[in-house]
Formats: sequence, structure tokens, C-alpha cells
Amino acid sequence: MLLVENIEKYYGSKNNVTKALDRVSFQVEQGEFIAIMGASGSGKTTLLNCISTIDTVSAGRILLDGENVSELSAKELARFRRERLGFVFQEFNLLDTLTIEENIGLALSLTHSDPGEVKRKVEAVADQLGIREILGKFPYQVSGGQKQRAACARAMVGGQSLILADEPTGALDSKASKNLLEIMTQMNQNMGATILMVTHDAYSACYAKRILFLKDGRIFNELLKGERTRPVFYHEILDVLALLGGDVSDVI
Repeated sequence: MLLVENIEKYYGSKNNVTKALDRVSFQVEQGEFIAIMGASGSGKTTLLNCISTIDTVSAGRILLDGENVSELSAKELARFRRERLGFVFQEFNLLDTLTIEENIGLALSLTHSDPGEVKRKVEAVADQLGIREILGKFPYQVSGGQKQRAACARAMVGGQSLILADEPTGALDSKASKNLLEIMTQMNQNMGATILMVTHDAYSACYAKRILFLKDGRIFNELLKGERTRPVFYHEILDVLALLGGDVSDVI
């Protein structure tokens, strides 16, 4: 469903050019949960920004469901982000003046969708994530875990093709991080969500089914979880991070 083909990304002027991405290629199948790892400056956030259309590639192409995102107009890009991409943020980014139901359905409401259809979609995804009973409450009236589930429901309510997460556990404590990762696993395994997550954290990455490691803007290595247990996969991730060189603490 996602094809990244020989993409390059340059920053700077003619006399001072930085190559952030160097001929990166990979593909993502429907229903995969993939993590992207690498030290600071490896290009992982730049890669996610290009896929999310926040930034544009200097060369190569990115296709989502066969559509070349670099060829879309500004208006088409806005529609593309709204209808095809879901985002999971470090912060919940819920609006305190709206109910949980209104927060989840906000993007659909802004497109002037039928209110009855919006309500049906919101209730369906809320049922799947176990938050139906809090739809009428405001964010300040619910727990942190319920806010996490509401934020994930918002990312999926429109039937988005791809869920993108940039360091989603970066601002969370260990308990909240584990809760969010288990929610994302549920989204992937039970709801069929395709997830692409950038993370520097080996524990977060071990929840994914496949990991791409970036170094100096290139794909350095790839790990498939297969039938391994999560603890075994975690230690294999640490081994690859050690091979990346430099201070391993920068990426763990």
C-alpha cells in the first residue's frame, strides 16, 4: 500500500547542502506495523515528514495506494492528509472545549459529512477501543489512558489508510508508554490498522513486526520479528543499535 522509491532529501543552499535522505527505498503492506529507528540526524523524522506530505522529496517518489503524493496540489494534499493519513502524537492534542465524541469526529465534521454518519463511525471505533461510555465526557473528565484511546480513535475514525506516529511515547512515563503501545498493537491486530512509527526507543520498537534502521540517511539494516517473543526481539534490536556505531545511548 505504501511504496517509497529511491527518495532523496537535501537541505541548505548551493554552498552548504545537507543530504538528509540518500536513495531510501522500501514498501509497506496492508496491515503491517513497522518501526523506523536511528540516531539523531539519521533521517528518520525527515522520512516520516516526507511520507506525511509535511515535507517534499528532492528526488524519487512516494506512492500511497498507487497515488504519487509529490504530484498533488495544495488542495489535494489537504484532502489526502485528512482522508488517507491518521496521526498519533506525543501529546493527546484533544480540545478541552469539545466532548470526546466531538474530538474523535472533528475531522469528519469539518468536511461537512452527514452528522448521522459521523456519529456512527465515531461509535464504531469507540466500541473497538473500549471508550463508548466516555463519549459524552470532556477530556478533563477522563483518565490519561482514555485520552490515549480517544486520540487513537481520532486517527482511525475516517478509515485512514496509514497511521503515522512520530515518537509517540517520547513524552510518556513507562506505564503510559506501555498502555499506548498496547493500544497501537490492538489497532494493528484487531482493527487492521497499518502503522508506521518513528522511535528512538528499543522497547517501543519491539512492539512492531518489522524495523528499519537508518544511518546517515540510508537504510542500514532491517529486522523482522517473526515468531520471536518480544523480549528476544528487544535484545536483537539492541544488538543492531550497537552496530550503528557511536554512542548507543543516543538511540536507546
